Amino acid sequence: MPSSSETTLTEARSGARVSMLQPGATIGIVGGGQLGRMMALSARYHGFKVGVLDPTPDCPTGQVADFQIVAAYDSKAAIRELAERSDVITYEFENVDADALDEVRDIVAVPQGTDLLRVTQDRVHEKRFINDHGTDTAPWRAVDDYAGLLRALGEIGYPAVLKTRTGGYDGHGQKVLRTADDLDEVRQQNEAEGFFPPSILEGFVDFAFEASILISGNGHEFVTFPIVRNEHRNNILHLTLAPATVSTKVAQEAEALALRLAQGFDLAGTLAIELFITKDDRVIVNELAPRPHNSGHYTIEACSIDQFDAHVRGIAGWPLPKPRLLSPAVMVNVLGQHVMPTRALIGEHPEWCLHDYGKAEIKHDRKMGHITVLTADISTTVSDLEATGCWDDLS
Repeated sequence: MPSSSETTLTEARSGARVSMLQPGATIGIVGGGQLGRMMALSARYHGFKVGVLDPTPDCPTGQVADFQIVAAYDSKAAIRELAERSDVITYEFENVDADALDEVRDIVAVPQGTDLLRVTQDRVHEKRFINDHGTDTAPWRAVDDYAGLLRALGEIGYPAVLKTRTGGYDGHGQKVLRTADDLDEVRQQNEAEGFFPPSILEGFVDFAFEASILISGNGHEFVTFPIVRNEHRNNILHLTLAPATVSTKVAQEAEALALRLAQGFDLAGTLAIELFITKDDRVIVNELAPRPHNSGHYTIEACSIDQFDAHVRGIAGWPLPKPRLLSPAVMVNVLGQHVMPTRALIGEHPEWCLHDYGKAEIKHDRKMGHITVLTADISTTVSDLEATGCWDDLS
């Protein structure tokens, strides 16, 4: 049983959104990676206790939590145990069993709800939700078989990208179609496997750059963070530049669409919205992430309130102050191959705000940490980071 007040516990067990969670209550997190770790640290600053469900013993979140349940994410027994020991449950990634969460909402509050999960777990549902809320996406078609792919490609044309409807991250579960040869590879794979996974075909967007915006809510009020520019390499986020240099029109549209989507979800917690900014200043939504996001890590040092504090306050039903950018910043990911080079240079770079995620095994292309640099000159800072040679493998 959580060691919170009886009033808070009663509210949580009613399944309703907690109006104001008090310090001393327990937040249960499904998923024990770096996002959960930073959520947990924020929760501790706010006076909450933390439990985590993750299959890896001593996972990054488990290292800073009050307790860890070591079990598979989709274990209904484990989710029930987490619910029984928590006042609210949140999640750090999309691939959570929404049905399992629904089954425990009679004993614990799930402020983010499960509609948000179900929409963001399925790319077709996600695109439809975005479009239904007055927001542009790339042209898309649902594809259920190879014949459907041919029809969709006839309407959208080359180039296009074929993505599985569910799962996939950092480029996994995707196939770029530029020519008939690429299409033939899909056909051959389909015939070899005897199965065509439910998919979506998306047309390419001729964008100037990629961006993102974060919005946080407590179910009825919402606040946005600055729009930032993102640079990906090998389908993994490499750099985030905060703020993005954009026109007033783009900044206003990004904030407006974020608000529309947040209101559509009655958002509690933080939502990340990945964007394409076109050369003629159109703002197109690429994907949604129903939780804090890699591109928002700069907020820890650079903003008056960071994305994790806003998430925790939102799911706890606390009021949300409007985030202010205190300094421009550059955030760079530290992947497995960058760990030793960056560690070797820590003593030479006092300006580096280094975050290590505490992962036991270093792997190539695995996100092991990040570095944020507060700066008055973003361009020079990017050049200085690249000049260290730590990220030469990505050039």
